[in-house]
Amino acid sequence: MFALIRSRVMARSRFAGAIPGSKVCTPGASALLRHYHKPSRTASFKTLTKDDLEHFKGILPAETILATPAVGGSSDPIELEGFNADWLNKYRGNSQLVLRPKTTQEVSDILKYCNAQGIAVVPQGGNTGLVGGSVPVHDEVILSLRNMSRVRNYDELSGVLVCDAGCVLEELGNYVGERDHIMPLDLGAKGSCHIGGNVATNAGGIRFLRYGSLHGSVLGLEVVLPDGTILDNLSTLRKDNTGYDLKQLFIGSEGSLGVITGVSVITPQRSSAVNVTVLGVTSYENVQRAFALARKRCGEILSAYEFWDATCMGAVLHHQSLKNPLSAEFPFYVLIETSGSNKDHDDEKMGGLLEELLEEGIVEDGALAQDDSQIARMWTMREGIPESLAKTGATYKYDVSIPIPVLYDIVGDIAKRLESAQLYKPGESGFPVKLVCGYGHIGDGNLHLNIVAEKFEDRVTNIFEPYVYEWVKSHRGSISAEHGVGLMKRDHLEYSKSPEMLAYMKRMKEVFDPKGILNPYKVV
Repeated sequence: MFALIRSRVMARSRFAGAIPGSKVCTPGASALLRHYHKPSRTASFKTLTKDDLEHFKGILPAETILATPAVGGSSDPIELEGFNADWLNKYRGNSQLVLRPKTTQEVSDILKYCNAQGIAVVPQGGNTGLVGGSVPVHDEVILSLRNMSRVRNYDELSGVLVCDAGCVLEELGNYVGERDHIMPLDLGAKGSCHIGGNVATNAGGIRFLRYGSLHGSVLGLEVVLPDGTILDNLSTLRKDNTGYDLKQLFIGSEGSLGVITGVSVITPQRSSAVNVTVLGVTSYENVQRAFALARKRCGEILSAYEFWDATCMGAVLHHQSLKNPLSAEFPFYVLIETSGSNKDHDDEKMGGLLEELLEEGIVEDGALAQDDSQIARMWTMREGIPESLAKTGATYKYDVSIPIPVLYDIVGDIAKRLESAQLYKPGESGFPVKLVCGYGHIGDGNLHLNIVAEKFEDRVTNIFEPYVYEWVKSHRGSISAEHGVGLMKRDHLEYSKSPEMLAYMKRMKEVFDPKGILNPYKVV
């Protein structure tokens, strides 16, 4: 059985015409805005004046400031478009000023002035977020960390990397890759997202199964508080039991407590032997059975276990110009990756797993990558899904944590609700909703639920909001697995957090940011 898989993949014509494609999440074809609840502007926040702009010019070089004529600048408002809207063009603000500091001290000086003047600020990294957390709601000043992109130090013995928050994840991956290490997280948006934004949102991604969350990988942070205070905790120690671990408060805080300017993170040794296989599966039950067997047979080298449905596969094959490496279409697809240090050992492990999966009837077909190029193309099938769906239409995206046994059930439930409302019919055009599909990380119970529509409109939204959150709560899940809260989920936190927990979150916000200037209207 295993020999059939290997011989099938070796016929490289199966991958003819495949385009590796960018891993960067970019705006979809639809430029329509979703109708969402927009909080009223806080009256106490100051409206920018020419005097404010002059003060910022005393902090930053002129070329690092984008200011429109509305605040006394000369920048064309079009220059600010990319900062004012998220990549799905779903959330949009009206900021007239973008500040791009290069140093931590410049960030401190900016925030100190804004806090004193009552000027609202939105920290922004690569702006690849999906919940409106990195763009202004109204006219907040955008504090872009794009110019803070320096690697400060790297210890090849311990694998500890210290860098600026504005470093692009993929570039950091290349940097440590040259030193035989990898970053502990890997995302489809790695070509654009910043490590500071990753930490601020506690991004998960495809390496979570092997290396866990950033709460464990991040050793230290440098953070500037709203009043300009610099918290220098760029520790490179893996063990430090001296009191409260304050850095944990900022991991996942989405820039609402402080601006992360520096990160110290442990990078794992790069594996010398990597195997990747894509399998065709006939049911979600068998997706689970395959996962259980993969953990049993390859536990110590299992580094990723991803799945997606046939709808996702159709979209990615079309928009990424890829060919299906399997001989037929299946309801579900699974990608398994192993990473180890002994190729012969790992090959034997993977081979035994695949043979058993086929003999037990858990999978029907599979293809095993034979080289790095085929590995990259197989990963494109998984990582290219968000971009492909965005190109299909206006995409409603929900990343939720749900117990694995019922993880995929929500996809069918949402589809049925849309069908009952006569807004969707699978395989047929002419309806407001085009696709309902799901994919994600089985290993950590993270499902990405996607509803692709002709446009964002209330009659569609109302079918599954707040139903999605109610469904997740009924299974004691989380309404956000890795994308954060932002503006999108701010008013729905009660589905995942108790009143007591929400009250303490608000108290923490008041302690660090009593004037509420930092990323207002978000998270809490």
